[in-house]
Amino acid sequence: MSAERFPTETDEEREAALDAASRAVRLGRLVVLPTDTVYGVGADAFDPDAVARLLAAKGRGREMPPPVLVGTKGTLEALATRVPSYVAPLVEAFWPGALTLVCHQQPSLQWDLGETRGTVAIRMPDHAVARELLDRTGPLAVSSANLSGLPAALDAAGAIEMLGESVAVVVDGGTSPGGVPSTIVDATGERPRLLRLGAIAVADLDAALAEHGTTVQVEPDDDQPGEQGEPEAAPTDA
Repeated sequence: MSAERFPTETDEEREAALDAASRAVRLGRLVVLPTDTVYGVGADAFDPDAVARLLAAKGRGREMPPPVLVGTKGTLEALATRVPSYVAPLVEAFWPGALTLVCHQQPSLQWDLGETRGTVAIRMPDHAVARELLDRTGPLAVSSANLSGLPAALDAAGAIEMLGESVAVVVDGGTSPGGVPSTIVDATGERPRLLRLGAIAVADLDAALAEHGTTVQVEPDDDQPGEQGEPEAAPTDA
């Protein structure tokens, strides 16, 4: 299988791209999509076989589960449970945007993202094309568009070079406007904990949390931005 590339420069092209990508997702195939950080490779989050193909395409095992992208803030409540009160100001400040929140997943969810140990990493991207696709497909399991260990693709050509034989559709949204992966915060405890520093600085997170009376817990050596190819995944120690 070779990926079909769809531009999005005109309204007609954008509609065709979204239609092709959403149809591919429904059929259990993989798609490449632009986001506000780096390009991602996605699959229906509720299709275990499609998620397994996503991990295989990247050369990654079940111990590195993909995060889930959502199109609306309200979807967080459908996917996560026991959400601490400090999550609300973070969502208000940084969604849509480059913040991934690791939460306890709803136990009733019928999906298999890998060895998540009861957690799910969720993000609402600040990219119009990505959110329009999510509106049509529902939550997508999305990891950075790269082979494991290589930098994430910043454009459609880079994604095709690495994953073109594994995906059905590539939505070409031009060069990634961000180029830096999301910041990941563990929201499964009483205090938010930094898992990976990315596009959002710790100082900005703390500013959003000020009225809540807390700050982000930062471990030693966690104050440097993560590599572009690092996974946006729920941690195995959560």
